[in-house]
Amino acid sequence: MAERVSFYDQISRNKRNSIFLIILVLAVLMALGYIIGKVLGPAYFTMVMILSIIISLVYIWAGYYYSDKIALASVNAKPADKIQHRQLLNSVESMSLASGLPMPRVYIMENPQINAFATGRDPKNAVICVTTGALEKLDKRELEGVIAHEMGHVANFDIRFMTLIAVLVGMVAIISEIFLRSLWFKGGNNDRDSRANLIFMLIGIALAILAPLVTSLIQLAVSRKREYTADATAVKFTRTPSGLVAALKKIHSEHTPANKHQINKAVAPLFISDPFKSKIQNLFSTHPPIERRIEILQRM
Repeated sequence: MAERVSFYDQISRNKRNSIFLIILVLAVLMALGYIIGKVLGPAYFTMVMILSIIISLVYIWAGYYYSDKIALASVNAKPADKIQHRQLLNSVESMSLASGLPMPRVYIMENPQINAFATGRDPKNAVICVTTGALEKLDKRELEGVIAHEMGHVANFDIRFMTLIAVLVGMVAIISEIFLRSLWFKGGNNDRDSRANLIFMLIGIALAILAPLVTSLIQLAVSRKREYTADATAVKFTRTPSGLVAALKKIHSEHTPANKHQINKAVAPLFISDPFKSKIQNLFSTHPPIERRIEILQRM
């Protein structure tokens, strides 16, 4: 018999792993900064850092404060109707009471898939969006499991967390790009063309090329960890994994990928499952394998 898993342990473990992955991104950023400082001088690196921070923060600020509006507009979602979608609103209200969180705004998107996502910078500004496919194919217990998962994202401040790592990954990408472009304009002079500096330059070029890829992979790994955390948090709210397990089994049995023109890939990581139904799970996946999620849930 498989060993039982505590949802409290699962939540704590995945939160620790997420923090560790963010520390890895910071380590890559610091290593990149050190090498650039050695190659181009500390003054130049300071200028690059300031520029990259400004660009990253302006870009992320807009995404952070308007993430709900951007996500809802990208899928053409509409507010849930109090009469037509009464069961959905009741399920959201129930999970809101169970979690102790404010009642989020509820939206519906036209899509035959079973899917849902949560967005918003904090619980007071949270939004939950559910597909018409989920409303048609899930029973009350399964729908509550899906809603509980999304409320888990809200409770764990996942939008804020993913925004933080997006800032760091964005900074790495911008710094790498600026550094590589600056090498075209760097002229040779005195001691800066020593053999040691040449070694640092080669290391810097390799790191600038690899760092954005490595940090993007770490960002995807964090995204997968947050899905496991939301699953465990859903069990905490519902006190049983059965509803979410049944919903995930139905999601897994679907074979129709999302229309690429309806769902932007930028918002795909927000959904409870990959809307593009990728059959290959690898380091570039935004979601962990559904089979693995079901296995862990069944042990809770």
